[in-house]
This record gives sequence, structure tokens and C-alpha cells, in this order.
Amino acid sequence: MSTSINALPRKLVKRVQRTNAAKAIELASRLGYAARGLVYLGLGTVVLLAALDLTPRAKGAKGMLRAWADWPLGWALIGAIGVGLAGFAAWRVLQAVFDADRHGRTLKAWAVRAGQAFSGLVYGGLALSAFELLDELEDVGEVDEEQSVHHAARAVLDLPYGDALLIAAGLAVVAFAVGNVVQGLMQDFSKRLDCDDKTCRRVVPLAKAGYGARGLASLPLGVFLVMAGLQARAGEARSWGGALQAIEHQPFGSGALVLVAAGLIAFGLFGLVEARYRRIRPPPEVTP
Repeated sequence: MSTSINALPRKLVKRVQRTNAAKAIELASRLGYAARGLVYLGLGTVVLLAALDLTPRAKGAKGMLRAWADWPLGWALIGAIGVGLAGFAAWRVLQAVFDADRHGRTLKAWAVRAGQAFSGLVYGGLALSAFELLDELEDVGEVDEEQSVHHAARAVLDLPYGDALLIAAGLAVVAFAVGNVVQGLMQDFSKRLDCDDKTCRRVVPLAKAGYGARGLASLPLGVFLVMAGLQARAGEARSWGGALQAIEHQPFGSGALVLVAAGLIAFGLFGLVEARYRRIRPPPEVTP
């Protein structure tokens, strides 16, 4: 009897620890979905302004963060976005490594988890960029996105088999883009959400439009990277914003860019929906 009584406090402590860890993971992931939503709302707005010739050019996420630095209290917004994206990157790691979404071990499941791992790397890098901006706010206007991409591509090309590495990176981006379009067409996004049928019917179209637009917006970036590798010319590489700008220069490009912008804004809005309704189940491996 005494042994079982003594075991009760230990079981209670473990239960409290497990609950606290689960709540912390859920909070971090929800803040991450909200941060991702805000980033895409900003990206979609900038792309829309560029399509309407109300701003010089479209920008990628890093360029947009630099623009936010000029806003009143922009440093606070950038810091909050950085913290949120770091939490989202951590959640992506849990999804990819521990299968937090319970996809299983089929070939499709491994492909989904690989995409989540890639997403974690991207958003983790963007979070680091946000934190770096906080250290050098006075210099944020001095960096050109295209020059940064050219320098990075040139550094890759200088490596052994650098052209092949650049082609592989481009193909990975193309695969990511195609995967997003397929998701937009075929995925049942309501399964991810803990909301009533009426709410789900209203918000699922945002996800379908958003994933499709994100895929179409990312596809030119991958194509330019592949071209840079095939031609071994760093100048062929483009930033995300630069790749979208190339679309605008095509026939009916402005109209296409407006549609992409609308989709990106829809994706941002769905991110805010996910921050509220996403089913989040921390894996037991990381809760004590």
C-alpha cells in the first residue's frame, strides 16, 4: 500500500510534465502557423502591388522583412515573426522525424515527411534571417536580393560538381512546387482542422487556392536554378521575387501575377485559420 501511495506523486509529476510539454509544443506550433500566415499575407500583398505597378518589383520573404524594418515598431514585428517561424520550424521537425501527423510509413507518407523536413529548413532559415535583421537594422536597405542569389549560386558552382548541385536544388524546388499544386487539387484539408462542417466548408477553398498559388509561384524559381546549373552561369539564378518578376514580363504576365498574389493572400489567411483550428498532436517521443 505504501509503495503505491509513494508512486502517486511521481505519476502526478510525470502527467503534469507531459501536459506542460504538450501545451508548449502546441502553443509554439500555433504561433508558427500564425507567423507563416502573416508572411504570406505580406508576400501576396507585395506581389499584388507589383502586378498593379504600385511598387517597383515583387519581393521574396527576406526582402519583405527588410521593408517591414522601415515601419514604426517594425523591429517588434520582425522579432515576433522570427520567434513564430522558429516555433513553426521546430514543429516541422517533429512532423518529419516523429511523424506527429501519423501519416504512417507508406511511400506517400515518406514523401510528405520529406516535404515537411524541407519546409522546416526553409522556415528555420527565414527565422534566422529575421533575427539577423534585428542585429543590423541600420543596414537592411543595403542588400539586393538578386545579388545575394547570384553570390550564393556562384559559391555553389565553385564547389566540385557545383553545376549538378545547383540542378539538384532546382529540381527539389520544382518538386516542391508541383507537390503544392497537387495538394491544392487533391488534398482534403478539412481533415487537418478541428472545426465544424460549416466553418471547414468556408475555409478549405482558401487552402486549395493558396497551395496551388504557392506552387505556381515557386515553380519559376526552380526552373531558373536548373538553368543556372545547366549553363553553369550564376547570373541565370533568380530570387523568388525576381522569378515572379520574370512572369510579369510575359504576355498576360500582369494578370497571371494578380492571380498568384490572390492565391498567396489566400494561403496567408489559411495560415491564420490553421493557427486557430489545426489539429496538433505532439508525438509521445518528445513528451516526458
